[in-house]
Amino acid sequence: MAEKLKVEIMTPYKIVMSEEVDMITATGTLGEFGILPGHAPFLTSLKIGELSYTKDGITYYLVLNWGYLEVDNDEVTILVETAERADEIDLERAKAALGRAEEALKMLTREDKDFAVYQAALERALMRMQVAGKSSRK
Repeated sequence: MAEKLKVEIMTPYKIVMSEEVDMITATGTLGEFGILPGHAPFLTSLKIGELSYTKDGITYYLVLNWGYLEVDNDEVTILVETAERADEIDLERAKAALGRAEEALKMLTREDKDFAVYQAALERALMRMQVAGKSSRK
């Protein structure tokens, strides 16, 4: 059994991360889960949420925006629309996006075709603000 997980996080535009880590936690569509070396093969969909990983005793945080995660032979492949590290998040931009989404949702009902778009924007902004407040921790 390997002692590390090889992790690759990719968006349609770039490889965000390619590292060996000790463990991962992420938010799937059915809830939060963790992955350690030796994990059984696994495929799941991801929702807007936080991903954290620990490497050499330090925990790092990212915000992921919808995608898929696969575990196979201690290799974790994550394909997502967007991924931002906590230290890359522009907190003021996230707050502005939150305000825009809240205002738009006040004008819409659940039946409006744009309701889901603004609901996702609200969720994304909230998650970005939550993760932006976290720095790498020992």
